[in-house]
Amino acid sequence: MSHKQILQALTGLLAGLFTAILSSTIVANALPTIMSDLNGSQTDFAWVITAALLANAATTPIWGKFADLFDKKMLVQVSIVIFVLGSVLAGFAQTIPLLLTARVIQGVAMGGLTALAQAIIGTIIAPRERGRYSGYMGGVMAVATAGGPLLGGFIVDSPLGWRWTFFVCVPLAIIALVLLQLTLKLPDTRRKARIDWLGSILLTAGVSLLLIWVSFAGKEGYYAWFSRESALMVGGSVILLALLLVVESKVAEPIIPLKIISQRTTALAIIASIAVGIALFASSSYLGQYYQVARGATPTEAGLLTLPMIAGNLLGSIGAGLLVTRFGKWKRYLVAGSLFLIAGLGLAGTIDHLTELWLVGIYTFVFGLGLGLMLQNLVLAVQNTVAVKDIGSASASVAFFRSMGGAAGVAVLGAILGTQVSNKTTEGLAAAGIPTTGGAAGGSLDLVDLPAPIADIVRAAYGDSTALIFTITAVIAVLGLVCVLFIKETALRRTVDFAQAAPAGPAASLSPAATGGMPAVAGGTAETSEGATLTARNEAQDGGTSGPDDAADAGRGSGTRSEDESDVVAVQPSRGRHSAGPVSILKSDIERVTQELSELDIDLASRAGADR
Repeated sequence: MSHKQILQALTGLLAGLFTAILSSTIVANALPTIMSDLNGSQTDFAWVITAALLANAATTPIWGKFADLFDKKMLVQVSIVIFVLGSVLAGFAQTIPLLLTARVIQGVAMGGLTALAQAIIGTIIAPRERGRYSGYMGGVMAVATAGGPLLGGFIVDSPLGWRWTFFVCVPLAIIALVLLQLTLKLPDTRRKARIDWLGSILLTAGVSLLLIWVSFAGKEGYYAWFSRESALMVGGSVILLALLLVVESKVAEPIIPLKIISQRTTALAIIASIAVGIALFASSSYLGQYYQVARGATPTEAGLLTLPMIAGNLLGSIGAGLLVTRFGKWKRYLVAGSLFLIAGLGLAGTIDHLTELWLVGIYTFVFGLGLGLMLQNLVLAVQNTVAVKDIGSASASVAFFRSMGGAAGVAVLGAILGTQVSNKTTEGLAAAGIPTTGGAAGGSLDLVDLPAPIADIVRAAYGDSTALIFTITAVIAVLGLVCVLFIKETALRRTVDFAQAAPAGPAASLSPAATGGMPAVAGGTAETSEGATLTARNEAQDGGTSGPDDAADAGRGSGTRSEDESDVVAVQPSRGRHSAGPVSILKSDIERVTQELSELDIDLASRAGADR
């Protein structure tokens, strides 16, 4: 596909992704107002975010597996319809439980859009060219992330009210649905297989139970970290996830492909993604709260104050995408991103309720830059190690663990923040000589009706406590750096799928690869009759290196053969700096050329006869 054709195919997809991201960020600056209107607490605040992330995390692998089995275009459209239903329900919510239900429905849809967007890009674009388009996706995500708080703040401050932060996404989703129908044309990669329903149920139940436990453990009115309830919930989650591993090792089409996620690159990328997810969701979620509650900013002002973080994300995502496509190297940007992420979060861990706002903006720009460098490149690294038939599951696995890490991070860090705010509020009230009734003073986000002196104490408590969130996240980000350092960089292949092996004897294909419409190229494995592979030669041309993952790739390529390659007769290595890779020749190609030469001979003979 040409660059223009790919952009046309991605128009509706990126529009749908933009709508989903916008729906989550547009609520960020509206949440304090929503909590005040619906009499919510700090726990409710965290759960409005966590509910969507939980549903996102639990359903992402399921959507990813569906993407490998069914029509991806249809699945994207279904997820958009589900999203519209959730948005309408959220807009009409009158209570916190109803709002949480609507957020769960939205989360299910967002899980589909996230997993399917990555899978579709992996289906139509080769890894070597995927960086630029992943950069575009990162740019769309950054714009949605930046525009969401601004638009949300404007709506909340307008006569429309906070409910329109949900309603406004409905027409955008419908537009995305129409664009998808008109522009997205995909090759048919569906295959018949049984759906792993048992694995889906075990995965959803195990992850949900674990996240519910971390959300309420240690909070007043619920249960302690070490209690009978905690033991039952953690024990139940461990049993369910252990059963999941047993089931996934037995079924033919597992929801979580153990063979894929156990590979070195994928496993390390997944662990790094958990750290990135915590930084992405937890830090950004509580940043808007810091600006509004601790600094007294309006929702619109809070949206403007988050722009430095979004600018860093946009710059890192698009810049890294273009550079990866140009030079074919990706690990250096993951390392740089990890360092920026740790530095930015560490600096943000020094803020309080009096820190200069321009200084806070610099800190958030730095860790936003780190996020932009890492988010898409972690997915790219994993997609480069799997065949196109597994691209949905592999992409969804990374997104799943990232969302799960984000959901757990929001819940746990929210609990820590609530405890810190409660303690500091109690200390501040005691210092001011105001009697308290324990730690409940810091539990409410409704500061409008509080007397000014008490409201000032609560604001200071929020401002001083937020720094701890960033400090903890910075420590977790160190784990991401360690994982990135141990990831083995392999050359990005220039084909959508791995080159297929020949039967016995010299093999290859002059014809485009079945899945990508491109000839077999660097990164794939083509075998000669002697069994030697061309992978090392291809990687030498690209300046890449080989490693354990490459061996796995070679084995994967040699283990499968399409029907179109049954008449392969020869392999011709392709040399040169800008070579696309080894060229294969089929019997059909020889027959076609022979027929054309025969027709040419007849034509020349007839002309010679006419001349006589």
